Amino acid sequence: MIFEEVYKGKTVLVTGHTGFKGSWLSEWLCLMGAKVVGFSLPPDPAVDLCYTTPYAHFNELSLGDQLAAHVEGDVRSLSDVSSVIAEHQPDFIFNLAAQPLVLRGTEEPHLTFETNLLGSLNLLEAVRVAGLPCVIVMITTDKVYENAEWEHSYREPDRLGGRDPYSASKACVELMISSYWRTFFAPKLGELGIAMAPVRGGNVIGGGDWAKDRIVPDSVKALSEDKPIEIRNRHATRPWQNVMDLLSGYLHLGTLIYRRREAFSAAAPADREAAFVRLNELCTPFNFGPHLASNRSVGELVEEILKNWPGEALDKTVADAPKEAGKLNLTIDKAYHVLGWQPKWDFAEALQYTIEWYRQFYAEAKGSPEVVRALTQQQIRAYSEGLHYTVNS
Repeated sequence: MIFEEVYKGKTVLVTGHTGFKGSWLSEWLCLMGAKVVGFSLPPDPAVDLCYTTPYAHFNELSLGDQLAAHVEGDVRSLSDVSSVIAEHQPDFIFNLAAQPLVLRGTEEPHLTFETNLLGSLNLLEAVRVAGLPCVIVMITTDKVYENAEWEHSYREPDRLGGRDPYSASKACVELMISSYWRTFFAPKLGELGIAMAPVRGGNVIGGGDWAKDRIVPDSVKALSEDKPIEIRNRHATRPWQNVMDLLSGYLHLGTLIYRRREAFSAAAPADREAAFVRLNELCTPFNFGPHLASNRSVGELVEEILKNWPGEALDKTVADAPKEAGKLNLTIDKAYHVLGWQPKWDFAEALQYTIEWYRQFYAEAKGSPEVVRALTQQQIRAYSEGLHYTVNS
C-alpha cells in the first residue's frame, strides 16, 4: 500500500481522531501498520451539537479498539497535550483537532477561537518544550483566505483573512505556525529535528460524516428518513473533494517532509544548506483540493447525490441566512509541481463512493463495527490501488 514504507511501525499521533477526517486517517494509518495514538474529546452525538444523528464514524468503527492508544483529552489544556506527547513520543503528528463548523463558529465564537487557536498553540508549544524530533502536518482550511468571491482560484501566497470567527481563527493559526517554524524550529533544525507544514483543504465529503450544517450529511439524513433534501444556499460553490483525496495529500506531504528531514540530518556539512532549502520548500502552506471541474454549486451537488440515491429536494435558500462565502475555489498548482500530488477521483466518483458508503451503512452495516470497518477499508484499498506520485523526494 502506498505510504506504508514510511508509516509502518512509526508512532503517529492524530489529534481529533474521533472526528470525520480523523477517523478515516487513523483507519488508513492502522492499515499501513502504524502505531496510531489518538487524542481527542470523546464523540457523543447524543449531546454534541455538531452532530445531526446518533452516529459517529469513530464509534461505528469501534476505532478505539484498533489503536495503539486512545487518549481522551482536550487540546485547550497544555498539560493534556504535553502528557500525551511525553508519554508516546510520536514520529509524526497530524493535528486535526478543531471546532470545524462555520455556522457553529458564529454561534459560539469564543469556543471556536479557543479550540482552534489555543489548541494549535498548545500542540506546538508542547513539541517545542519537549524538543521532540517529529514531522507535524497542521490542518487548517481553505477558508483562511480573505474571500473576495472572485472568479479565480486562491493560491497559497494570497492574503489571509476571515470574515467569520471560524475562518478568522484558522487564519490566526496559519500566522502562528509560520512564526513557530521561522523562530524556533527552522533555526534549530539540526538540533531539534522538528519539521512541519500547514495544509489547506476544500470541502470534504465521504461516508461517515454526520456533522451538522453540512450539505451531504444533511442530505443523507433526509434521504434515510424518506424526506426531501432542504437546500440552504443552492448557488454557493465549493471545491468538493472526497476525504480519500484530501488525506492522501496529508500523508504524501508527511512522507516527503520525513524523507527530506532525514536527508538533511545525513548531509555532510558542505551540503547542509542545499538540503535545508529542499526541506524548507515543503515547510510552507499547501492547498489540497479537487480539479477545477469539481468546483460545483450546492445545487449541482444535490443533483449528483440524487443520481446515486433517488429522492427529492426543496430549495430553502433565504436572503437573511447567516453569511457564508458564495464562491470559494482553490488552485492546487503548487501541490502538483512541488509534491507531484493530484486528486484521483473526479466529482462524480467522489459522490459515488460517498453515497455508496452511506447506502451500505443504512442497509447492512449500522450497528455492526466489523461491517463498517470492512466497508471503510474497502474504500481505502480501492483508492490506494494503483496510486503513485512522481516526485524527487
